[in-house]
Formats: sequence, structure tokens, C-alpha cells
Amino acid sequence: MKNNYDVLVVGGGMAGLTAAAYLSRDGLKVLLFEKNKKCGGLVSSFTRDGFLFDAGVRAIEDAGIILPMLKELEIDLEFIRSPVSVGIEKEILHIDDAESLNRYKVLLQKLYPDMKKDIDHILTVIRKVMKDMDVLYGIENPVFKDLKNDKEYVFNTLLPWLFKFIFTVQRINHMDFPVEDFLKKITKNTSLRDIISQHFFKNTPTFFAMSYFSLYLDYLYPKGGTGKLPKALENKILDFGGRIVTESEIREVVPSDSFVKDSNGTVFTYKTLIWAADLKTLYRIINTESLAKKLVNKINIHRREILSKRGGDSIFTLFLTVDEPPEGFKKIANGHFFYTPSKKGLGEVHRLEIKDLLQNWAHTSKEDVLKWLNKFCQLNTYEISIPALKDPSSAPEGKTGLIISLLFEYDLMKNIESDNWYEGFKREVENRMINVLATSVFPMLKDKVISQFSYTPLSIEKRIASSEGAITGWSFEEPVPVVNRIQHGARSVKTPIPHVLQAGQWAYSPAGVPMSILTGKLAADRVLKKSRKNRR
Repeated sequence: MKNNYDVLVVGGGMAGLTAAAYLSRDGLKVLLFEKNKKCGGLVSSFTRDGFLFDAGVRAIEDAGIILPMLKELEIDLEFIRSPVSVGIEKEILHIDDAESLNRYKVLLQKLYPDMKKDIDHILTVIRKVMKDMDVLYGIENPVFKDLKNDKEYVFNTLLPWLFKFIFTVQRINHMDFPVEDFLKKITKNTSLRDIISQHFFKNTPTFFAMSYFSLYLDYLYPKGGTGKLPKALENKILDFGGRIVTESEIREVVPSDSFVKDSNGTVFTYKTLIWAADLKTLYRIINTESLAKKLVNKINIHRREILSKRGGDSIFTLFLTVDEPPEGFKKIANGHFFYTPSKKGLGEVHRLEIKDLLQNWAHTSKEDVLKWLNKFCQLNTYEISIPALKDPSSAPEGKTGLIISLLFEYDLMKNIESDNWYEGFKREVENRMINVLATSVFPMLKDKVISQFSYTPLSIEKRIASSEGAITGWSFEEPVPVVNRIQHGARSVKTPIPHVLQAGQWAYSPAGVPMSILTGKLAADRVLKKSRKNRR
């Protein structure tokens, strides 16, 4: 009986932790598996030489989900507002409120004076989307409310909101096409299009790309780092009597007999399995031998669809320790900074040019790769996080840590590794990133860098077992193989496998921390509904 559980949860990211917390709170016998030493997945922090770094997300977006979840589970976390700055060349805008959008318009018109009409059109769309975002995330999500006992919320908040939500979803669905295509309809200026679209994953749906100003205004930062959030959930699971096993990887799932086998060969049985890890892995390791033929055929159809698709874009992240007080950086930007050193934009550097390099890899020299890399680093958009500007205790006194990321091609790093050039190429990327920022926005990086190290798409794949090193959901460059409409969110946790649910960033797209938490809660609710019905 020792290894028999009501629910097994595979994956200790935000989705798995959320599901396990709610299930264990209700008294179910729950075991969560995490392959790493620490839970959290892409929401994690670490320290090195006295500097605090966030290994995944740099800020938390509430979205009407995270704060209600914490309140419902009675988790007390201190959050700090995480203001955002946006910079292009020498123009830097601090985003403080909705009025900042007007200053953004002025900034764009200064850089592209011949495009004022096009810029007006783009900004008009952003304003409309911001209003829709106010509806979408404007109330505490009902999934995290006790609707039976909170009549005031139901009648005064939820019902009036539902009517607005229905029309908002319709508008969202009408903007479910790549932002690049949307911008092409508005302006012929490729640089203007790039300067907006290269902030996002390739082919990001227009609505979510145009919502970025709303998202920037919603960013929060847990005091002590983003890793405080998963740690708080982990502690709650243990308080509720749940069990967590780290450094344990599931190698086989046998749904016919409702058991899994871990990397040590130990068998664990379940009534329900919630898969909150990489979805491709589930379909690679599932054993369908003893299932009915009709069911096997259904699973195999889904398996082929899942395994044929790619994960979303990945990133290259550079970590720096700098012998410069945080105040030096504060004079330039906020602690969360999106910076583009050239208004020219990437053009086809990150699309046709990288595709051509990869297709002709056998005839591509290191010089060709480095030539491409020069343009890629000079024209790209950098996401820069400075933890000490959010939480002063994040770095030794008088010094600052920086986290600098670029969207990066997984296949390129895979080829580099195969050619035994991995460590050398990493250093080439690091040095170019430093040089670009030192000669543009952060001159103190020229001679004050103490240490540097980096994570690549392969690091992400290895650390969190995310296919293609994806940091969010599926690639938007082809049809997404899972439920990806907001109004169908409740269906996103279902699988064709008996007594197996799915949750997390692979279960919904666009993804992110709020959606991971939401799908974890939806999976838990489905289990609890069945459990309570059986008790009756």
C-alpha cells in the first residue's frame, strides 16, 4: 500500500505544484514527482557569489489568477511592483501607467517621422486591446472563488463581467493570426514592424502581442526572487500532508493498470495521474499494450500529432555580475528593461537567414555563423532584468547583477554542440551581447564586468526537460496541437488516456505562469469533483 496514491502529479513546475496543493488540501493522498533538485521549473531563482538571479521568468503577472490563488491557499508572499522600461537606441521610456502609451507614440514618431499615420493606427489597436485586457483579467478569476458561498461576488462581480467577457473573447478570436501579418496590413515600413514584433515569439497571435503594454503594467516581483512563489506552494503541499519526491524521473506510464515506473524501477499506482511536465515525453513513454484497440488507435492519433509538432521559441540568457552600484543602472532604466540597440530591426536575420544557415549547415563555416551572429546581436531586442533594482538585497553592496536574454534558435545550438563548438560559441554570444550593450545603453559594462556565464536552449532542455528548449507552449509557426482558446480552457486538461489529465505550459497556448496555475487548478477541480461524487 505504500506506493498507492489517489493522485500522482508528474512535474514540479507551477501547474503541478498548484494541482498538488489543492488536491492535498482536500485530503487526497498525493505524490508529486520532480526530476530536478528543486521544484519551480521556469519559475526559479538561485544565488551565486552573493548575487540573486532568476533562472526563468523575471517577473510575475497576476492576470487575476496568482493573487487569488495565494489568498485561497492562505499563502502570504511579499510582492514588489516591477516597473518596465522600453528603449530603442538612445530613446528610453519608463512605463508608469496607461498614459505612458502616449509617450510611446511620441518615441516611435521621433524614430520613424514618416510613419506617423501608421503609428497612430498601431497605437489605436493597442488601446482597444488594453481595454479588452482590462476585461479579461479585470476580476479575480472565478476558478479561484467559492461561488456557492460568495453570492456577493457572483451577482455583483461575476455576472456583469460575463457579458463583457463573451464579447471580449469574440474580439480576441478575430485577432488570432500572426502579429507580423497584422503589421504588414498597417505599414510597409519593415523596421517599424520589426521593432514591435521582435519582442515576441515568431507568429505570436496579434491580440496577445498587442496586449504587451497591459502586461507591463501588471508585473510584480516576489521579494527574494521569483523562486519564492514555487517554494511557498511546495511548503503548502507538505503542510497539507502531500508528498514531494525530487530527483525522480518517470520513465514509463501504464494506463491499463494505472501505474508509473520511475528511474529507479519503483512502481507507483494511481487513481488519477496529472501530467504537468513536457507533453511529448508523456507520449514517448506511455505503454498502451494492454488497452483496447479502439482506445490505442485514438491515443496513437493524438501521439502522432503531439510528437510531430515543435515547442515554442527558446532563449539565450547571459548572467553578469558588475562592479557598479544599482543606482548607476537606475539612472538609465527600470529593473525590467526591453532594449533594442538599433531601430533598423532584425529583418530576415532571425528567419530566412538562420533557416538558410541551418539548411546548408554542412557547407557553413564558423565565419559564416559569426557573421550572422554579429547582425543578430546588433539588431535584436534584449530583455534585461536587474534584481537589485527591485529588491536591494539581491546583490552585494555597491554591485549589481544583470540577467540579459535574447530569443534564440534551438536547432542552431544543437548543430553547434554536434560540431564540438558549444562552449566556444557560448562565449562568442556572451561577448557580443556585452559589447552591444556596452557601446549603446550600459557603458559601465566595458570594464566593470566581474563575471559572466550563460544558459542556452540546450541548458533549458536539459534542466526542465522541455522539448526544443521551449520556454512557453507550442510553436506558433504551425497549428497548435492542443486546446488553445480561452473560452475552452476547461477542456485543455483532458487527454485521450484513461484517468490521465494534463496541465501546465504544454496544455495551453499562449502560455505563461498564470495559465500554468490555472490549468493546474482546473485539473485539480476535475479530480476533486469526481472524488466527491464517489464519496457520496
